[in-house]
Amino acid sequence: MRWDVVGEYLFNPKVLDGVVLTLVLTAVAMILGCLIGLILALMKISSSLLLNVAADGYIWLFRGTPLLVQLLFWYNLASFIPTLSIGIPFGPSFVELDTNTVITSMVAAMLGLGLNEGAYMSEIIRAGIQSVDQGQAEAAAALGMSRRRAMRRIVLPQAMRVIVPPTGNQVISMLKGTSLVSIVAISELLYTVQVIYARTFETIPLLVVACIWYLFLTSVLSIGQHYIERYYARGATRTAPDTYATKFRKLIARTTPVTFTAKEGTRA
Repeated sequence: MRWDVVGEYLFNPKVLDGVVLTLVLTAVAMILGCLIGLILALMKISSSLLLNVAADGYIWLFRGTPLLVQLLFWYNLASFIPTLSIGIPFGPSFVELDTNTVITSMVAAMLGLGLNEGAYMSEIIRAGIQSVDQGQAEAAAALGMSRRRAMRRIVLPQAMRVIVPPTGNQVISMLKGTSLVSIVAISELLYTVQVIYARTFETIPLLVVACIWYLFLTSVLSIGQHYIERYYARGATRTAPDTYATKFRKLIARTTPVTFTAKEGTRA
């Protein structure tokens, strides 16, 4: 193991650029996935059969095919759709664009990650919404609230304590899943170290550099997830896990001997 090589490339500018791009891809994909997931979740719990079938079809398609295949599909979209046109169906087109110009490697990566994530987030959000007691929506309706306002002000805030834990896991999974976009030549963290070790032949040290950064980023996200869970668990019967500092203080309190004076009966 060449630890000197690990130290040399750990804060290399190209590696740091790859780390930044990894974070950008993660953020964009999760925002897109959450928006799509919210829409699909509302479609699934609606009373419309058409919306139910459309949401189920989307989830079936994107959960049933590998993410790597979806990335390659979007990257090679121009092979069977050379141009993208905007116009009247079965009529004249107002704008025609070259597909390769519109669907770049970055756009293909964002579409592949975001659309795939939306299928998973829809089930997470749906489960969170349905975990809220039906009486909450009925009470909001009795107060004259519209369904949309009740969903935004009453149901979703209570559903967040159920939605946040699996969403945090999805964010961490997405951070690691961005490594798949190296297949479409996006210079994220893994692709960057691959380019470097293809030139220097220091394969293992450069992979260790990537692992160190992934571990650091997932650790930061895990800490953030913990505090967000504690925030949304306020006032609920389910309490979030204690922090390590709190666990350590409780351990010290349990192991510290307690004595009482015989005369005053007070704690010494």
